[in-house]
Amino acid sequence: MTDEQELGITKSKSHETGEWYAEVVQKAGLADYGPDGMSGFIITRPRAYALWEAVQSYLDSRFKQTGVQNAYFPLFIPKSYLEREKDIVEGFDPEVAWVDRAGRNELEEPLAVRPTSESIIAPYLAQWIRSYRDLPLRVNQWTSVVRWEATETKPFFRTKEFLWQEGHTAHRSRPSARQEMMRRLDQYVDTYEDLLAIPVLRGAKPEHDKFPGAETTTTVEALMPDGKSVQGATSHYLGTGFAEAFDITYTDENEINQPTHTTSWGLSWRALGALIMTHSDEQGLVLPPTIAPTQAVIVPIWQSETKAAVLEYAGEIEETLAAADVSVHLDDRDDRNPGFKYNEWELKGIPLRIEIGPNEAGEKTVTLVHRPDGESETVSRENLVSEVTTAFDRIYAKLYAAAEETLNSNVRQAMSRNELLGTIGRHGGYVQTPWCGEEACETAIKDEIAAEIVMVPLEGEGIHHGHSCAICDNPATETAYFAKSY
Repeated sequence: MTDEQELGITKSKSHETGEWYAEVVQKAGLADYGPDGMSGFIITRPRAYALWEAVQSYLDSRFKQTGVQNAYFPLFIPKSYLEREKDIVEGFDPEVAWVDRAGRNELEEPLAVRPTSESIIAPYLAQWIRSYRDLPLRVNQWTSVVRWEATETKPFFRTKEFLWQEGHTAHRSRPSARQEMMRRLDQYVDTYEDLLAIPVLRGAKPEHDKFPGAETTTTVEALMPDGKSVQGATSHYLGTGFAEAFDITYTDENEINQPTHTTSWGLSWRALGALIMTHSDEQGLVLPPTIAPTQAVIVPIWQSETKAAVLEYAGEIEETLAAADVSVHLDDRDDRNPGFKYNEWELKGIPLRIEIGPNEAGEKTVTLVHRPDGESETVSRENLVSEVTTAFDRIYAKLYAAAEETLNSNVRQAMSRNELLGTIGRHGGYVQTPWCGEEACETAIKDEIAAEIVMVPLEGEGIHHGHSCAICDNPATETAYFAKSY
């Protein structure tokens, strides 16, 4: 197989989405599958980890601006800790990995490999909080968790171990905690829309699909090009349940002991899966300049007699852009022709290609080529930085507009069971429908077409009050968004 063939994407995004996605992930150098016998685990390569670092940097700075401090808690959770909150045990039991031996010695108490950290963090919040003066308390950790998924895994979307952040807070009152929940939800929306160029919907999970032990679970949902939804992040109001289970209390101004109101919230590297699938194409990975580790690549084009002049000018362009904080790479390899370089950098998702040949070197110009659509323009060196910045803005706008069109054209309504099934079956996407609030009605749809309620509108945003449930004809209490999901 030639290098050119190795670089190519052979699967169709529209007709073979799963296979196409896997090919992009591997050929763009993002991830490899884990060793034999470790199905569901992946090796995260440096280019993908750089994307995760960009997400981390974006969110971490915003967390800290709103009073969050980072910490780190153990990977292992004693069984007795996990069992103190029964909803956690019941909600995660099938997915929990256990350690019961160290070498040849049996442990005194089995340890769970954390599926989430409420049960190990809550006891220490209880130690750290004494008075109302200690509240609100906000901690976050960047870490990994393990959930032994029984379903088919997919790199970044669904793996048995995954990277994420999880924030945990304690508050004096319900309004304060719920405000915290919404603040984090807003930050997740901003991450998708401003960093990843992915428009999203936000809402709440239905009662039966809330985080175990939560009073309210809010969610960010992103629609993929194949019509399936991705749960992009969640933020939970936990009420006082965890506080009562773990004795997270404070003394108020009157020296009366009160339970705290707690929250938890998290975003995982599933965001990277959404990023890859939303923007990429049959040429490979596509990244918005807002997150791309390398925003621009310079490809010099020369003959032997023009090589020195072209490379000298290309080096000057690289220095100018680097000084302006543009992440730029000069590809001056001798053993690859320009066409190969074009294909390689397109495959790896570099947003902007800068072509420099003898004409550009002589005229003090550069040619800018946009990755998403191949649009090109020649600009002067004098205006280089502003033109490159404008090109980045335009590339981001193109990607966001395309994703927005996909979302807007794939939100439909259905007022009956048959209409709901038919709409999902023909079009995918989100289907808004009146719902009575009973899980059995969702189950009836899920059993027939593998679609589920991914969210309901936030309070005051429903559109189907006064209608009959599309599935059972009882009075509707909510608007349900049905979709197939990852």
